[in-house]
Amino acid sequence: MRTCVLTFIISLLSTGHLKAQLFSDYFVRKTLRVDYIFTGNVNHQSIYLDGLSRLPSWAGREYHLAEIPLEGNGQVIVREADSKRCIYRTSFSSLFQEWLSTDEAKTTDKAFENTFLLPYPIRPVEVEVVLFDMNRKEVANMKHIVKPDDILIREKGAAPAPHKYLIRNGSEDKTIDIVLLAEGYTIEEMDTFYKDAQIACESIFSHEPFQSMKEKFNVIAVATPSTDSGVSIPGRQLWKNTAFGSHFDTFYSARYLTTRNVKAIHDALAGIPYEHIIILANTKQYGGGGIYNAFTLTTAHHPMFRPVVVHEFGHSFGGLGDEYFYEEDIMSDMYPLNVEPWEQNITTLVNFDTKWKDMIEEGKYPVGLYEGGGYVSKGIYRPVNNCRMRTNEYPEFCPVCQRAIERMINFYTE
Repeated sequence: MRTCVLTFIISLLSTGHLKAQLFSDYFVRKTLRVDYIFTGNVNHQSIYLDGLSRLPSWAGREYHLAEIPLEGNGQVIVREADSKRCIYRTSFSSLFQEWLSTDEAKTTDKAFENTFLLPYPIRPVEVEVVLFDMNRKEVANMKHIVKPDDILIREKGAAPAPHKYLIRNGSEDKTIDIVLLAEGYTIEEMDTFYKDAQIACESIFSHEPFQSMKEKFNVIAVATPSTDSGVSIPGRQLWKNTAFGSHFDTFYSARYLTTRNVKAIHDALAGIPYEHIIILANTKQYGGGGIYNAFTLTTAHHPMFRPVVVHEFGHSFGGLGDEYFYEEDIMSDMYPLNVEPWEQNITTLVNFDTKWKDMIEEGKYPVGLYEGGGYVSKGIYRPVNNCRMRTNEYPEFCPVCQRAIERMINFYTE
């Protein structure tokens, strides 16, 4: 990895280094939004710059600037243009990288939108975007220079969408800012959306560690109307005209609900302080999806709405992996068994010292090693028998997931 990479544990200990790198030395409290297109197929991937814009505030972290809490499946690295010193980093996953594991990616090229929010630089910077495969090998890379006074950087956010704070504990520079967006709600259904947003908010903050760390968050519901009520279900030949064009049957999986219209999501949020995105779909159909540092998208009117929105937010916010598995091992190639996954709640035992080994007490239930996780029944292990990241019926995150989320919250705010 690059020299500016530090592990999460080291980042927590190296307080002297952190204090030396002041946010105000490199950035102003505005946001540089960078849009990219990820393209290619299973054999070749490329990254293209699609656009730059400036938002009126910065809602992201002002600590641990050159560090990341998790490796993710990709990273954005910001360096001073002259010295090449790493001054900001973030990690992510993408729908494009998930698509690369499908049969379609073996025969077809596709393009996917991706948007990242960076603190706005005072001086010219070099921005590098890197994609990794499941073996943690770099497969795509691109660099470009951003000059803060570039006249083609477009100002956005002068007229924010209608929104309401559901939780407000401080200014955006002191809190983690979550936004909830309406998908498939008409203008006449916005009261329903606000009620659904409140339910989602209550569901997340009824779980530890969100409950005990609630004072570190702001939550905003954003009214983004659609022309049609409901969302698209291609398997039923049902197509809707909605704000973000979401649909079920992503990658031909009936319950996988996602969207590729990422720029539309961020356009709807311009002028509102935000870091993490939850999109509520106005449908009774079961399903959802959560992508680390991208978005959660889930159905609001299925009986399992409450546990599903929490589970998917565990993916998008906490970077947690799925702890369930299929006996038939239909996704056995998702995680190579000779590589330690970056998600903190599953392990191949390749580097178990970096996971929850320190939480295992001999003979003490429930934290241990339970085979089956990451979609396969053999070779991947989860920390407990059951958890919110395994089944909808289980009422809480396990101790390992709770610690992972708590670390993430502290990373963003301390």
